[in-house]
Amino acid sequence: MSGVADVVLIVAVIAFVLVRQLKPRRLTQDAGRWWLLPAVLVVMAVRQPGLIDAGHRAASAGLLAAGVLAGLATGAAWAWTSRIWTDASGTVWAKGGKATAAVWAGGLVLRLVLYGIGTLAGVHQGGPGVMITVAALLLARTGVLVHRARGLAPAYRVPAGG
Repeated sequence: MSGVADVVLIVAVIAFVLVRQLKPRRLTQDAGRWWLLPAVLVVMAVRQPGLIDAGHRAASAGLLAAGVLAGLATGAAWAWTSRIWTDASGTVWAKGGKATAAVWAGGLVLRLVLYGIGTLAGVHQGGPGVMITVAALLLARTGVLVHRARGLAPAYRVPAGG
């Protein structure tokens, strides 16, 4: 895939996920599929050349690892700042708020700092590394939300104590 196609795919995935977070949406607790989109992103990234800069292998691998860790931390914080609840039918819902937006902004700043460090060090950073970072973010976010949702009890609209 070309660099332009990588950027378009990454922007599309982020836009898709962000738009979904601004309004309440039903969470599926299907543990068999929540990892699918991150897995597809990783497979696409690994199949492309340029994941690790051949001229700066150690620095490139370190930046990739830092990006993945930043993605995992941002995704987990995103999930913990999202409001989740059940409705009367037992359906689990989630919605991000102001704290979630702050987490997104912080994660973006962190990613830009890592990109800047790589640029100053002369490390080539392309779409595959960003895809893996986004995959880590989505994997952590969805995994934490699924974990949190499993602990929720349905809201049956019954007064407490009876």
